[in-house]
Amino acid sequence: MNKQEKTQEIERLLGLLNANNKIYLADCSSLTVEKVGQLRRSCFDKKVSMTVVKNTLLAKALERANDSKLAELIPALVGETALIFAEVSNAPAKIIKEFRKGGDKPKLKAAYVEEMIFIGDDKLEALAGLKSKNELIGDIIGLLQAPIQRVIGGLENKFKDSTEEAAA
Repeated sequence: MNKQEKTQEIERLLGLLNANNKIYLADCSSLTVEKVGQLRRSCFDKKVSMTVVKNTLLAKALERANDSKLAELIPALVGETALIFAEVSNAPAKIIKEFRKGGDKPKLKAAYVEEMIFIGDDKLEALAGLKSKNELIGDIIGLLQAPIQRVIGGLENKFKDSTEEAAA
């Protein structure tokens, strides 16, 4: 790769980093080509983007990113690195967790989710447990509806009782 190609790749990575606020770094080393293909298909099926990158080029892009917090991910750039982007914050963590049922790879190196940094594979459970925006909205709507439903249920019971008494 010549200098111009490296510069173009850094710019491409920089554009991806600046356009996403859900970024995962995973270690896919020691996975067979077949397993990496399966992982890529799993990502594609769940609308998650995955690409293997050179650590030095990614480090330069992280240093130049709009959000200075992304530079905290640089120490995690050891060994082979897969760069994963998603619309739903917990989707990559769930994919990694599901995929690992057959072994110990891929491992989570680090993640940047909604302006928070997560370093290390031990954070995978916490990331997989994060609720998406739609899940949170659903929970809030459910909480708001519960008191109203209890009042309506109480009124319906009162109405039934009063109509039964009037009929008797």
